[in-house]
Amino acid sequence: MSSYDVIIIGAGPGGYVSAVRCAQLGLKTAIVEGRETLGGTCLNVGCIPSKALLHATHQLHEAEHSFAKMGLKGKSPSVDWDQMKAYKNEVIGQNTGGIEFLMKKNKIDWLKGWASIPAAGQVKVGDETYATKNIVIASGSVPSSLPGVTVDNDAGIVVDSTGALELPKVPKKMVVIGAGVIGLELGSVYARLGAEVTVVEYMDAVCPGMDADVQRAFKKILEKQGLNFVMGAAVQGVDTTKSKAKVKYQPKAGGDEQVIEADVCLVATGRKAFADGLGLEALGVALTDRGQITTDAKWATNVPGIYAIGDVITGPMLAHKAEDEGMAVAEVIAGKHGHVNYGVIPGVVYTTPEVATVGATEDALKAEGRKIKIGKFSFMGNGRAKAVGQAEGFVKLITDAATDRVLGAAIIGPAAGDMIHEICVGMEFGASAEDIALTCHAHPTFSEAVREAALVCGDGAIHA
Repeated sequence: MSSYDVIIIGAGPGGYVSAVRCAQLGLKTAIVEGRETLGGTCLNVGCIPSKALLHATHQLHEAEHSFAKMGLKGKSPSVDWDQMKAYKNEVIGQNTGGIEFLMKKNKIDWLKGWASIPAAGQVKVGDETYATKNIVIASGSVPSSLPGVTVDNDAGIVVDSTGALELPKVPKKMVVIGAGVIGLELGSVYARLGAEVTVVEYMDAVCPGMDADVQRAFKKILEKQGLNFVMGAAVQGVDTTKSKAKVKYQPKAGGDEQVIEADVCLVATGRKAFADGLGLEALGVALTDRGQITTDAKWATNVPGIYAIGDVITGPMLAHKAEDEGMAVAEVIAGKHGHVNYGVIPGVVYTTPEVATVGATEDALKAEGRKIKIGKFSFMGNGRAKAVGQAEGFVKLITDAATDRVLGAAIIGPAAGDMIHEICVGMEFGASAEDIALTCHAHPTFSEAVREAALVCGDGAIHA
């Protein structure tokens, strides 16, 4: 029986990053993955392919709406949907191939197949059982279901996020159930491609849990881009024919049941932990009420030698959160100190404009009774944003009223997903708004808006 120091189950961002760090720390490491390629949901059917389509369709939108204004005149490009999907698949291949290279470079064995855990210290893949001192479960998540709605990606009428990446053609009408990150990103893709997109959301705001100012601004901007919204709507079910979907919903405010007909219905109601087939129940591994694996502060389960990270445990289902946990659990297994600061994990929506947040929201802090100060600066006052035609949105800093320490932030605007990290680093080091305000920012850059928001927390912005 082959023996390892650690076997990691799942080769998504959490799993492969953990494997690399384990190998770097001198542990004999193997990773189990049943897909034909490494990278998990993120690289194969999630983060990476969706960003490729977002990029491609943003270029189309710019050609159709911005080029002429900049003096770039000519016939608007036509859409070759099959070629766009081929481009997306090429991007996937480049990234998944890169992960396979990392496994070989770090001498990590890829055990190809689906894993089960017969007992602590053993991992079975196919007909082979491997001995290991430690097991890290990084099996990720799958799209969550909705009562009364049957997803069939092969039929291409009612699809989840995976099916939405491979539609045979661009629909004329699309209904998106769920106004979260996935629904808004993929809804944006198809709206730019010419589909009439209607987003149906149970809550009264997009991206539930996000900063309220951002929610309001974000919805207005997306409406200007052509997305339609039905808020406060409880979906009752979806009826299908060979070519249509009829989405039935009940307004929470009351009234008769409503029906929206579309060529495609995208179910984007979130994700749920996936640990099927591992044999956790027989092992006695404790689970939460939501089916996630219970872990302690060192990512250990209640069964000695078995750890879990990423989407399969509690916390935000984000690739970078899983990566942080993957590195941290490797440190723990190697006898070192692993740490993840869950208070400084950014979240990003990759629409145009991008939305990025970190830390606490204004409403949450007020609910705690915290005295806070808000520094808010519009991109209308940012020269670079106006030069590239992306002056919608703002930077919002939330600080402690007494200490000026940054407690949270939200950005809606160009390159928000990159700019948020200045604030993340600041929060990691306990920075005040004044620290950011006194830091020289290059001109002209989008990041100057962060400095201006910090100045608002003091004597006031310069360009407001």
